[in-house]
Amino acid sequence: MELRDFGGWDVVIVGAGSAGCVLANRLSADPSLKVLLLEAGGSDNRLWVHVPVGYLYAMGDPSLDWCLKTEAEPGLNGRALNYPRGKVLGGCSSINGMIYMRGQARDYDLWRQMGNTGWGWDDVLPYFRRSEGYHGGGDADHGGEGELRVEKQRLSWPILDAVAEAAAELGIPRTDDFNRGDNEGAGYFEVNQKGGLRWNARKAFLDPARKRPNLRIVTGAEVLRLTLDGRRVTGVVFRQDGAAHHARAEGEVVLSAGAIGTPKILELSGIGRADLLQELGIGVVQDTPGVGENLADHLQIRTIFRIEGARTLNDWYASPLGKLKIGLDYALKRSGPLAMAPSQFGIFTRSSPEHETPNIEYHVQPLSLDAFGQPLHRFPALTVSVCNLRPESRGSVHIASADPMKPPAIKPNYLSAPADQQVAVDSIRHARALMATRRMAEFRPVEIKPGPQVDGEEALLKAAGDISTTIFHPVSTARMGPDEGAVVTPELVVKGIGGLSVADASVMPTITSGNTHAPVTMIAEKAAEMIRARLRG
Repeated sequence: MELRDFGGWDVVIVGAGSAGCVLANRLSADPSLKVLLLEAGGSDNRLWVHVPVGYLYAMGDPSLDWCLKTEAEPGLNGRALNYPRGKVLGGCSSINGMIYMRGQARDYDLWRQMGNTGWGWDDVLPYFRRSEGYHGGGDADHGGEGELRVEKQRLSWPILDAVAEAAAELGIPRTDDFNRGDNEGAGYFEVNQKGGLRWNARKAFLDPARKRPNLRIVTGAEVLRLTLDGRRVTGVVFRQDGAAHHARAEGEVVLSAGAIGTPKILELSGIGRADLLQELGIGVVQDTPGVGENLADHLQIRTIFRIEGARTLNDWYASPLGKLKIGLDYALKRSGPLAMAPSQFGIFTRSSPEHETPNIEYHVQPLSLDAFGQPLHRFPALTVSVCNLRPESRGSVHIASADPMKPPAIKPNYLSAPADQQVAVDSIRHARALMATRRMAEFRPVEIKPGPQVDGEEALLKAAGDISTTIFHPVSTARMGPDEGAVVTPELVVKGIGGLSVADASVMPTITSGNTHAPVTMIAEKAAEMIRARLRG
């Protein structure tokens, strides 16, 4: 296919997601830099992107989501999972749960201890604060002037307040802020919303920058491969409207295509495991075995309890009058169930005493359904999901074909590590203990999933495999580090390749102890500063 010249640029950014939007804003703030931002998806001007509860409908919509699937997972009893990834301006920030969660200070201090100088908690906190527009204003921990709005949710549920009181019976304190370095406690999640609408990366970072003459944003542009001169990247080839274009990079190409997209582009360009590339007929530019390896993800175990004596979203949706009230609340006040994040209430605690800091996260939802995209149950219920914050299981993502249009093979390898199996069993027991407290007795909880008849280590582990699903946090497939197995340096430069860096969730050395959108935003903030310094020489 003939390549059309798309011109020369100082920086070409691949992916307008949570990281790419930040990079485009920060780098184009320098008028001397000519910046090109390429996004495979299209506009985010869709109702279910901006109405918070619409995430239920955005995931699985091929106009917004890559609609990927994992391979059959042995740890999930042979099930394959849907694996949503944003294919739209804003990327995953346009279809995610909107939860603003940094993780724990120990996560970043561990990164530093692994040899990643400049990535400890004290190092990264200023970058979190730079982006943040915190509802309570700025202080030592929060930023008040940043573009990424962080607000309290615009509703509360009496049944969730009762869950907080139940958690206190288990010794878990109430908290109103999960983001000061220690997220232990129970409380309502804070969210990336503004006035009851989703506040994604496009609104936060692209809109203020899109009129700059030195920034060009191109949608519908699917990157096929990098171009190289020896071991220096010279640009990218992308397809748009059936034509192939070559955008030349005079300074640097930055891959911000995420933990699935970034290793795919590297491998299609000849950077990856030599044996895999040769098998697929791709010329090897550099044998980098770490590309696509080390995949980590948060797996949530979705226990469900039927209750009595309290209203849940199931009840609202069960009646026409309830649906009418939901619509009116949102239309008139931007509040009510349509304004809610998919998970409103969180608990961070330990699955067993030997853990130094909280190692499990609850997402408690006043609703229940058999699976995402299916109808709500016709009875009041709570979904009490628990995820292992620091799984030891590691998987992979690799291209399965030299055809750029073919999806990669995603193998998370969930529950393969014995330690993760134990946490899974302990997590179900912990959820049962929470629902068996004196406070919850008022609501007569009845376990629907996995069911009270399931008991014993082996049966509980099998049940975990049956009812678990991804919580959409893939990371670490192009991890940073000083060691030979790392793909990028602590400065996020791809080792052995000139003019190429990575800034997205794939560079995390280990997964953070919480939701990943805020850490990815921080990574992009820090990356932009390092890229500008390199380009200035």
